[in-house]
Amino acid sequence: MSGLDAHLVVDRGSFRLDLRLTAAPGETVALLGPNGAGKTTALRALAGLEALSGGHIDLDGTLLDSAGLDSAGLEHPSGAARWVPPEHRRIGVVFQDYLLFPHLSAVDNVAFGPRRRGLGRGEARALAADWLGRVGLGDFGKRRPGQLSGGQAQRVALARALATDPALLLLDEPLAALDARTRLDTRAELHRHLAGLAGPAVLVTHDPVDALMLADRLVVVEDGRAVQEGDAESITARPRTDYIARLVGLNLYRGNASGRTVALASGESLATAEPMEGDAFAAFPPSAVALFRSRPDGSPRNTWRAVVAGVHRHGDHLRVQLDGPLRAAADITPAAAAQLGLEPGQEVWAAVKATEIRAYPA
Repeated sequence: MSGLDAHLVVDRGSFRLDLRLTAAPGETVALLGPNGAGKTTALRALAGLEALSGGHIDLDGTLLDSAGLDSAGLEHPSGAARWVPPEHRRIGVVFQDYLLFPHLSAVDNVAFGPRRRGLGRGEARALAADWLGRVGLGDFGKRRPGQLSGGQAQRVALARALATDPALLLLDEPLAALDARTRLDTRAELHRHLAGLAGPAVLVTHDPVDALMLADRLVVVEDGRAVQEGDAESITARPRTDYIARLVGLNLYRGNASGRTVALASGESLATAEPMEGDAFAAFPPSAVALFRSRPDGSPRNTWRAVVAGVHRHGDHLRVQLDGPLRAAADITPAAAAQLGLEPGQEVWAAVKATEIRAYPA
């Protein structure tokens, strides 16, 4: 097994997906990004449900799809165009809405794939019953999808995908339709099964918790392209786009660093503790922002006048959205908010210590 090696180029009107994607055997890769970024298009292309305009899909050394051209319109090294139909790809898919056959029992839903691959009815149903047992639904084989809860339907869909012994498992927002309690339990169950896979898995999600809990590696997709890739620790420590910064709860700015100062495009600057040179990002958490009624005295080197744009509850704190020369979010206690008398439109002073700001190369 050599895993997945793909270059997915898909043109749909004015939108273009151009994504290079690899996944090693046993590795789970999460495609994380906002709605419309191209994540589901990528998954459909891998499954053979979306035609490539360029690039290729290679799974365990077998070419499944090639438009014959790379993204620049040049001939692909593999030569002529090739396309393997979805039913002939060793790929299991778990869809967001599960797409179980409503007229079939759970055991027959799971047996459907093995039957299509030539297994006899008895063998296929025995294999399906075994997989239902593995996902904790051994006593639910006779039930139809309408008689199952959301979490149970999700596990049947997972068993159906795994029963075909896929070389690649694709999961499209597999937990999105579940309530919070069921989602928590099902996520743990799904993590256990992903850890036991011999082949690679690709998970599509817009939920950072699902991505961080289930995946070995994250690929953040925006506007059809990968904007950042790495493990959870590296991405959350050094986000490179506003979308990622919002996901991990950081205020993020881009500018040019000279010594311990990062000059921003807005004309403002941020003082940092560590020296840097050249294009740089500067980031700090909302908890690092202190708010005052008047300009503060003392140690903070970064102070600016701001206008309260909104206040809402965020866990045990209140998150204050600030407009002004530096748009930022600040987390303060309800007691501090009451003391300041915060309300939309109010002018305040914001301050962040230089030691709270992380600067890193852009």
